[in-house]
Amino acid sequence: MEPIAQLGNYLHIYDFYVEKENIDEFIRLFNEFDYGGKNPMHESSAQAKDGAMCQDVDDPTHFWLIGEWKDIVEHARIRKILATELKPAFVGMIKGSGFVPKYAKVVSATPQAILDAASKKAAA
Repeated sequence: MEPIAQLGNYLHIYDFYVEKENIDEFIRLFNEFDYGGKNPMHESSAQAKDGAMCQDVDDPTHFWLIGEWKDIVEHARIRKILATELKPAFVGMIKGSGFVPKYAKVVSATPQAILDAASKKAAA
């Protein structure tokens, strides 16, 4: 096991909605951009862990995009490039102006020794 995030790093958390009839196309366009080799976020050494997009199980139009960064100033700089220059198509499918992250500093994370001990117990 490993902690979901490292102490002292930052999470970006996007919280947004997509029209019900656009969900499948939104996910397709997101994946096409994010994994298509042209996302500058993936080229930054400030990125600690790649993001994950999550869909609310109670409201399929509600999504979160969460990722871990060592430097949120760098994340914000690259985000501006995405918004002003690259303009990925999936962003246009988000309701309102909801594709702006909140940043959270990781102030507590399970120490690796505790996770390693739990893994050993589970394997036994």
